[in-house]
Amino acid sequence: MEAVFILALSFFFLILFRWAFRTLPKENWQILAAVPVRKIADNCWGGLNLTWYGFFSSCAYVMAAAVYLILTISAGIAMPAALVVLVAILLICAPAAKILARIIEKKNCTFTVGGASFVGILIAPFVISFTAAITGWAIPMLSVMTATTIAYAFGEGLGRLACVSFGCCYGKPIENLGPVVKRLFGWRAFTFVGKTKKIAYESRLDGKPVVPVQAFSAIINTVAGLAGTALFLRSRFETAFLLTIIITQLWRFLSEFLRADFRGHAKISAYQKMNIGAVLYAAALTALVPKAFSSPPDLEAGLRTLWSPGMILFLEHLWIIFFLYTGRSKVTGSTLEIFVHHNRI
Repeated sequence: MEAVFILALSFFFLILFRWAFRTLPKENWQILAAVPVRKIADNCWGGLNLTWYGFFSSCAYVMAAAVYLILTISAGIAMPAALVVLVAILLICAPAAKILARIIEKKNCTFTVGGASFVGILIAPFVISFTAAITGWAIPMLSVMTATTIAYAFGEGLGRLACVSFGCCYGKPIENLGPVVKRLFGWRAFTFVGKTKKIAYESRLDGKPVVPVQAFSAIINTVAGLAGTALFLRSRFETAFLLTIIITQLWRFLSEFLRADFRGHAKISAYQKMNIGAVLYAAALTALVPKAFSSPPDLEAGLRTLWSPGMILFLEHLWIIFFLYTGRSKVTGSTLEIFVHHNRI
């Protein structure tokens, strides 16, 4: 069962990434829909743009939540306890993504997944302890922390597709790099098309091959999630926890050197300092948190619980909430003309 689950996830991401890396840099994959919201003139409306960024971000949140619930419930944690911890962490991390971006990058209309993940890693032990204290539920710290970091790895991997579609978090131009780097990255470079992509209006790099940082991040984080899941299902919680933290955070630290978007004025960005801090914090946690002793996780129980009508409705509502939060573009606008095809009346 465990091997089939891992293989199915691997195949799903292989097909998805193969399609996404070829398709999403194109101009028509930034705006999902434009909704008329205010009348400008006869038959002419100002529109609200709904983005593919929001679509893929919402899918990433739901993917992370689903993986977290499968793993925690398979490890014998009661569903109410798992849900309370999940909702509490999401309620803190979702606003943190915007607040930290505003503080660090001085921008109001952007999000930082790196900042939100750092906050999540910091507060997760306290959320777990507080929930256990006030409810009396038995919540094994290491198991839940491990499930949380694995879920984050999958969410970070899938969420990079949002950046590909919007043209943000982009890499440096291939033409500005040395011959070795050109040989390594040039054959898989991204070329973004469209003047409303962030890479165009921020750096004027549309139409130029750039390092496909988002693709590397998607693959590396997803592989970390798959490896962590395999270890978790064999009860190797500590190894899975450290592995996913080290891979996701150190890759994010290194990937900053390949990025061309604004990351602050310092040589080592605030986000990179958070990455190193997260690794050190995780290492300290594994030394302090009691080791988890339990029966091997029951993957079938986790999958069965996730497939219940109530859980499906919860994940659907979660997707809608995050789409409305991340998918309404404030940096692009649209004008719509609505008219009648008289030759079809």
